[in-house]
Amino acid sequence: MAQCIVGSVNDRPEGYDYPERVRFEIDEQELDSYRRAAEFLNINNVEVVSVQHEFGIYGGPAGSHLLSFLREVRMPVVTTLHTVLSEPNADQRAVMEQLDVLSNRFIVMAERGQKMLETIYGIAPEKIDLIPHGVIDMPFIDSNFYKDVFGVEGKTVLLTFGLLSPNKGIEYVIDALPAILQRHPNVVYLVLGATHPHLIAREGETYRRKLEQLAKDRGVQDHVIFYDRFATLEELKEFIGAADIYITPYLNEAQVTSGTLSYTFGAGKAIISTPYWHAQELLAGERGVLVPFRDAAAISEGVNHYLANPTLMTAMRKRAWKAGREMIWPVVARRYMESFERARASLSVPSVETVAIREVQNDSYPIPPLKLDYLFKMSDHTGIFQHAIYNVPNYHEGYCTDDNARAFILTVLLQESGDASPEVDKLATSYLAFLWYAFDANTCRFRNFMNHHREWIERAGSEDSHARALWAVGTALGRSRDEGHRNLCALLFQRGLPPVARFSSPRAWAFTLLAIHEYLRSFSGDRVVSQMRDVLAGQLVGLFRANSSPGWQWFERTATYDNAKLSHALILSGHWTSNGEMLDIGLSSLRWLLDAQTADGGHFAPIGCHGFWAQYGKCARFDQQPLEACAMVSACLESYGVTRDEFWLDAARRCFEWFLGRNDLGQSLYDPITGGCRDALLQDHLNQNQGAESCLAFSLSLAELRSVAASSKKILHPCAA
Repeated sequence: MAQCIVGSVNDRPEGYDYPERVRFEIDEQELDSYRRAAEFLNINNVEVVSVQHEFGIYGGPAGSHLLSFLREVRMPVVTTLHTVLSEPNADQRAVMEQLDVLSNRFIVMAERGQKMLETIYGIAPEKIDLIPHGVIDMPFIDSNFYKDVFGVEGKTVLLTFGLLSPNKGIEYVIDALPAILQRHPNVVYLVLGATHPHLIAREGETYRRKLEQLAKDRGVQDHVIFYDRFATLEELKEFIGAADIYITPYLNEAQVTSGTLSYTFGAGKAIISTPYWHAQELLAGERGVLVPFRDAAAISEGVNHYLANPTLMTAMRKRAWKAGREMIWPVVARRYMESFERARASLSVPSVETVAIREVQNDSYPIPPLKLDYLFKMSDHTGIFQHAIYNVPNYHEGYCTDDNARAFILTVLLQESGDASPEVDKLATSYLAFLWYAFDANTCRFRNFMNHHREWIERAGSEDSHARALWAVGTALGRSRDEGHRNLCALLFQRGLPPVARFSSPRAWAFTLLAIHEYLRSFSGDRVVSQMRDVLAGQLVGLFRANSSPGWQWFERTATYDNAKLSHALILSGHWTSNGEMLDIGLSSLRWLLDAQTADGGHFAPIGCHGFWAQYGKCARFDQQPLEACAMVSACLESYGVTRDEFWLDAARRCFEWFLGRNDLGQSLYDPITGGCRDALLQDHLNQNQGAESCLAFSLSLAELRSVAASSKKILHPCAA
């Protein structure tokens, strides 16, 4: 469920008594207040800013203070224009030009507003979304249902509502009442709304008093009822429900949007309006009656015509109500969400400037030095924490076997390469102790999730987590020189391997195959383990044969997560068993996967976890996970080791550079300050949390790259953009 943070602009120092949903306030005339508001949104990981723009709301010349806010926010901006001026002055035009630069999309509520943006301000049509003003979803019912609420049973009710000010033209309706009452004496006119606060500040209630006096002068004071207040939503529904005819006698043609007109239109009310722009558009097609500006006689004629022709009145009401179904809030909300998604999508491609820099500076992604600070921060004497809030361990999410297995593999690789220290050795012991504690000797299965109180919250983990644990202990058996660790890992491996024969997860088969090949580095004569390798590798080959086709070189009908591990497992198995078909499937499927995850710009763009990639469907571009880059780096390096084809070495480097900023957003997921890695590359920004999986994915990839560079004496040059 999407959450919404609301901000308000205060036009007085003491502010207002806002509801709880208003999380921050901006002082209209204080420029720094706008910048502080932007920082508030930035630090709260807001994904989209929806700006409600009206000249007169924001401080500075023509509301230019708003621009300072927009320059500081680090997320896409969608600006809803409540007014589009046909003749802007110099300041107003300058503000609109900057809004065009700083907004990813515009929303207008009428076709005229859209055309004006294009012709007067030169805004690109593809940047504009036309979304009607939202309205209450009210049933098409008889107005008599609500009239008793206001003591007007048996009366014909005319209604005008909104903030009271002279530009509303209410005096012309009062002037029209004598001619209306002459033919329909049971008519009553309800005027709902407090006087506009700015008018109160300048003149007090002068305008309201003039209207009351005018009603007396015309002898209709008993037929005009003023409700001097702001109505709640429920009260407004009752007022609208009780109305037979809604009248908007506004005096200014240049009004591109009217919320009050929209509300009553959507409720299926008979409407009489002066021909301001929004009314012309909304009431077209015989959905209401338009009368000239400042013409009381035309208003009285319109009302009398409606009341003398109830069939006509009902037909117009019904046409309006049906059209209003596209304006109810749920429909409008969906349209807004679509606009927000388009705004986010507009940021998902690196800028031309960023691409140009890459083309010139091929050394713009140097491999960073090994930095283990964050590994220590995320670990305690129990193990490594599963998740983080930003760069702080999240105790609420506790620990998991998956991440402790990955962390143990990393420490073994560091020990093997000589990059370990006594502190790393201590971490290795903690991670292995976690795996031993995770293993249930009764079921011979690894549990996965543990809370911060060291309580297991499940009886058995997933097949994938079990196999990852085997991969970790197999790696120690193949590479570690710590005899105590090796002895315990041998116990876990021997007890944990047999259950895999009953597993159905292809990734669990693949992780187990990686474990087996690590194990066989030290114990190549183990026939039982070799037989398990043959079985699992054969099952992967069978999957590939069953699901692949010329255009879909994959093991499953959907490519999901940690994909390259399937290819990786067969590359290893095919190579070490001298099975040419198996090796070919591993290499060809990995090449196909690499091509599918290479963007037009040549950078790595992994299959997103927000939908994955079903055969014959569209590949999800986001959210891109560090796990996918890690799997590709490892599989490509394995392919290089088997084939000595430098294509795979370059591919590994290119996939690794995804961490460093060679990606769809041109932003680095690796954090050189903490040594951690951000959790995901989203459509328009990075997930700023730095959890264990993402940080281990980066560190494992870095460790493997360093190892290959050291063992092969290869210099891993940055890839050309």
